[in-house]
Amino acid sequence: MAQYKGTMREAGRAMHLIKQREKQKEQMEVLKQRIAEETIIKSKVDKKFSAHYDAVEAELKSSTVGLVTLNDMKAKQEALLKERERQLAKREQLEERRLQLEALREKERKQEQKRKICSLSFTLDEGDAGDADAAAEEPPRPAGLSKRKKNLGKNPDVDTSFLPDREREEEENQLREQLRQEWEARREKVKREEMEVTFSYWDGSGHRRTVRIHKGGTVQQFLKKALQGLRKDFRELRSAGVEQLMYIKEDLILPHYHTFYDFIVTKARGKSGPLFSFDVHDDVRLLSDATMEKDESHAGKVVLRSWYEKNKHIFPASRWEPYDPEKKWDKYTIR
Repeated sequence: MAQYKGTMREAGRAMHLIKQREKQKEQMEVLKQRIAEETIIKSKVDKKFSAHYDAVEAELKSSTVGLVTLNDMKAKQEALLKERERQLAKREQLEERRLQLEALREKERKQEQKRKICSLSFTLDEGDAGDADAAAEEPPRPAGLSKRKKNLGKNPDVDTSFLPDREREEEENQLREQLRQEWEARREKVKREEMEVTFSYWDGSGHRRTVRIHKGGTVQQFLKKALQGLRKDFRELRSAGVEQLMYIKEDLILPHYHTFYDFIVTKARGKSGPLFSFDVHDDVRLLSDATMEKDESHAGKVVLRSWYEKNKHIFPASRWEPYDPEKKWDKYTIR
């Protein structure tokens, strides 16, 4: 057999075409088989009606011998047709009754089989139902025997907690869903809480301002509010957009898409202080252990990206670096 020596893409396309042709062949075979079955069904129906009318015609010929008037002939034909139809209807009724009896026997057989299975089951409800049916059919027995029979079944002392239990799983799922909803409601409540964020607009010197924002707000939303208050005091910000601003907190450049709630929940830390506290103390420029939770923090800086690109080799911009949630700071440092 010749081997295909084209590219991998062409080989894949060839394989796809081959599979498509095979699928079309299978569909054609199924269609042919369906047409053949429909033809057989139609032929059976035609034979049924032709046999019906052939039998009527044979009876009509045998019952009309000699000269007969047209009216007698039509009356005789109608009577034979009605008789034939009555016989066919009776036959169909008998066949339908036979099918019903077979279905009833099959149902009784399945019930009997189910009753036998229930008698061996560990389920108390099914066993009680089987006992009730048996008690209705059998004559009453002494109290001791009936009590002994009722006690047969699952041993209540055996630990079955490791076995699958649909009811227990449903209860666990309901409890899990209830706890999830409570946690979602608590989180949304925290996100809706307002807080005051102290920041400094940094252009070589600090200009301190404050903005109130929801804890669920993003850094971009905070910068938008800050820009609205800064534009009237700083000419270079009047034509600037939010995307041209940067927010630096504890010497880390925070991305615009992060929310304040993210930093608060994860207790995030920066190089020189915590990222989850946005109020300001007078001076926290001391070497301290980052593992010790403190509510002391520096005011975040809002700067123009163009200013940062020009001065990133000069302190304090030389200390700034992008925020990485995977990076951990063991010590707070101020240099």
